[in-house]
Amino acid sequence: MRILIVHNRYQQPGGEDAVVSNESVLLAGHGHDVRMHVVSNDEIKGFGDKVSALRHCAYSIGSRNSLAERLASEKPDIVHVHNVFPLLTPSVYDACRAHRVPVVQTLHNYRIMCANGLLMRNGSPCRVCVDGTPYQGALHACYRGSYVGSAAVAHMIDRHRREGTWLAKVDRYIALSNFSRAEFVAAGLPKELVSVKGNVVFDPGPVEARIRRGGLFVGRLSEEKGVRDLIRAWNGLNVPLTIAGDGPLMSEVRAHASSNIRVLGRVDKSAINREMRRAAFLILPSTCFENFPVSVAEAFASGLPAVVARIGALADIVKDHETGLHFEPGDAEALRAAVRWADGHPAQMAEMGRVARATYERELCPEVNYRQLKAIYDAALDGARPIQIEAPSCDVLPEVVAFP
Repeated sequence: MRILIVHNRYQQPGGEDAVVSNESVLLAGHGHDVRMHVVSNDEIKGFGDKVSALRHCAYSIGSRNSLAERLASEKPDIVHVHNVFPLLTPSVYDACRAHRVPVVQTLHNYRIMCANGLLMRNGSPCRVCVDGTPYQGALHACYRGSYVGSAAVAHMIDRHRREGTWLAKVDRYIALSNFSRAEFVAAGLPKELVSVKGNVVFDPGPVEARIRRGGLFVGRLSEEKGVRDLIRAWNGLNVPLTIAGDGPLMSEVRAHASSNIRVLGRVDKSAINREMRRAAFLILPSTCFENFPVSVAEAFASGLPAVVARIGALADIVKDHETGLHFEPGDAEALRAAVRWADGHPAQMAEMGRVARATYERELCPEVNYRQLKAIYDAALDGARPIQIEAPSCDVLPEVVAFP
């Protein structure tokens, strides 16, 4: 099968970019002819570029024509779109329709219904644009605190909602969790078009028996990730914490570095793997509706349980007292209590880590992920009724069940 991957890369590489890379390698490893059609936000260099990107974020004729040329020359069997904002735009779907190439779209965030893509406003979950007009996002400057920018993104959402783009121009959607699938269905996507498949993470190898200690945060240092709650929770804790990542709150995080808090900044994947083999638990104090953080799958692969806020998909992916611990989002005291419990019960946390690793092997390993993805592609290619795939063990073929 010849697959064209379409993606608008971010200026600061994150989970979406990692997933695009991992899925491309996974598909190529199974003998598929994988081609890439990628643009980068690094092309947005100055004020003029920013204005142009926002002006055309609803529809770019140039992006449509550029993709049409690739489709004509390379003749893929299927196009898999990851991110189109802001440079590619939904115009790429029209290029695919014109060339009669099926489209699969992974829903990495909530941008088709929310200006900031997070379903969040003023530090709290917000769903007013799911059922109402997206121009409420413009009213509250939800996109980067800019009224003008938010109006441009709201226009993009509204235009394609009214034109039926999400209903008519995408053959299959991939939601990363049952939680996010329910949100997209509530926003109007037909449930029969949306399958659930988590992010793929490659196996770092067997988990060695060793003494682990402390917490590990991996991710963007931003408000919606609960970074300020994390720092507040660590006040008075005699537990080591390692923070890996970068973002707008880096200066605040570095100001709190101490003998107990180690700040690594942005590090490569091998360094993350090493830290996951040393820590006793991963920490995700997010206050936004997470879809499926790559760091959770990486932690499970490393036999690392997770201490997570009970919000969004995190509450489903991490089972309380089975593969980690839950605490109330936005509650630094509750996070502190969970960390104290985790640090004081190393045997129980180690057992949760073993269950986490077993969960990875059974549900999240590359072979299972490939079978799920291939089944979604096949359904898009033959126009069959969309599927729901259960995640079996890696040595068992997945059962394919039609949606009710």
